[in-house]
Amino acid sequence: MSWFLLILSSIAEALFGIATYYSRGYTQPWPSVGAVTAGALTAVLLAFAMKDLPLGVAFAVWSGLAAVGTVIFGIAFLGESRSPLQLGLIGMILAGVAGLKLISPH
Repeated sequence: MSWFLLILSSIAEALFGIATYYSRGYTQPWPSVGAVTAGALTAVLLAFAMKDLPLGVAFAVWSGLAAVGTVIFGIAFLGESRSPLQLGLIGMILAGVAGLKLISPH
């Protein structure tokens, strides 16, 4: 259950970043509301996940998956770079997350 909460928290964190981008410095009402809501949700979900997961593992997975989510969004919807090197490095983040899951006792 902790890993599921951690993944949900990562998704909420990616949504926080995306909504913050669209809030244009918190000048756009609905994206601003979305950013604040997603930020609160990510904090709560991360806190519950960390009840059973080590701090370092939880934070590395949370931040890594959130970063990958925002990069994928940027590539898919904002026309951001998708160079082979960038994609390979994103793959390395995912490999690191998978490795942490494999060696985690939980």
